[in-house]
Amino acid sequence: MNIDAAGWAAVARRDFLKGLGAGAMALGGAGLPVIGAADTRPEYRGPNVVIIRYGGGARRRESIEVGTTYSPFLCHELVKRGTLFKRMEITEMEGVETSHAQGTLFIITGKYDKYKDIGNKFLGARFEAKVPTLFEYLRKAYHVPSHRTLTINCEDRPDEEFLSFSSHHHYGVDYRSNVLSLYRFKAFLLERQVKEGKLGEKELAERRKALEKWEKVDYRTGGKDQQGREIEGFWERWREYYGDTGFVNPRGDRLLTELAVRSLKELRPRLLMVNYTDCDYVHWGNMSHYTRAVAIMDEGIKQIVAAVEANEEYHGNTIFVVVPDCGRDSNPFAAVPCQHHFNSRSAREIFALLVGPGIPQGVAVEKRVEQISVAATVGHFMKFKTEMAEGPVLAEAVA
Repeated sequence: MNIDAAGWAAVARRDFLKGLGAGAMALGGAGLPVIGAADTRPEYRGPNVVIIRYGGGARRRESIEVGTTYSPFLCHELVKRGTLFKRMEITEMEGVETSHAQGTLFIITGKYDKYKDIGNKFLGARFEAKVPTLFEYLRKAYHVPSHRTLTINCEDRPDEEFLSFSSHHHYGVDYRSNVLSLYRFKAFLLERQVKEGKLGEKELAERRKALEKWEKVDYRTGGKDQQGREIEGFWERWREYYGDTGFVNPRGDRLLTELAVRSLKELRPRLLMVNYTDCDYVHWGNMSHYTRAVAIMDEGIKQIVAAVEANEEYHGNTIFVVVPDCGRDSNPFAAVPCQHHFNSRSAREIFALLVGPGIPQGVAVEKRVEQISVAATVGHFMKFKTEMAEGPVLAEAVA
């Protein structure tokens, strides 16, 4: 095939534009502003928001009920500083499931929906929201780089690595949050070890195969994680401190707390979501796995609050939202305690606590409210429109 100079120029231009992402070429599309156009998004100057997914499924009984709590900091101290919605619920409707990824999407989109694995895998949980997430709303409204919107995830739930963006054509992957997890660190480490050339031939082949597998997972970014130099710098410092083995750094929800505390200091996120998960180990059949996990989450919340209060940039300018992804079954006759997959009433019964500037202190709201109201409430405080969220603002949390 013969191509003249003009043809080669067209090919080069096409490849260049393709590298920038198709979304960057459309006005009002999912990508960045049109090439050559000024970025007119204002700098964000509102409060920081930390959303703590009190996760893995947690009941009110072990959380906010004074006589039975395993979360003393949350129940006895933090509730005094804000507004507690004691009867938040996940609505009962066809297709709305009480589980972790679904609950997370209900929180960050403000919309109930029926989700199925995008690859139609049996028991797969790779879900994709049809409407924008809070991260997308924030980054489209304001000039906030991706490393300053963070999701912190458990290594055991790689499907949840991709809940940070929707498939909506006006938002999408170009407005996603960045993700910190041990899963992401391992991908970073694999790439670094391959480049360093210090591995034997057999080990190098194994690492390359593992890296290729990771790159194929993130289909919307063309197989490249592209976390950016700020996140790469974060992982470089993490590696220098904890090494390559994985035997030194914390694990489970303690790892998520460590990532959160370090990110507040090093990356200074404006919107941070911590997706705690350890409560779900109750599926092994031991009730103590659940109650101990509640206590570990409570310790983590205390550490994150302390880190915020010790940081001049965050102190007095940060809103906390503590909300479970789902509740737990209270059936005393179940072979495995505290299930959440049967859509029982108690699995839909959760709560929410909001703490920070502009939020009334020491208030307990008894009326029934919906989990999907969290998104609109965060949007209210951060001053962006959550135009596709269906839950109303939690008015009692607004002073």
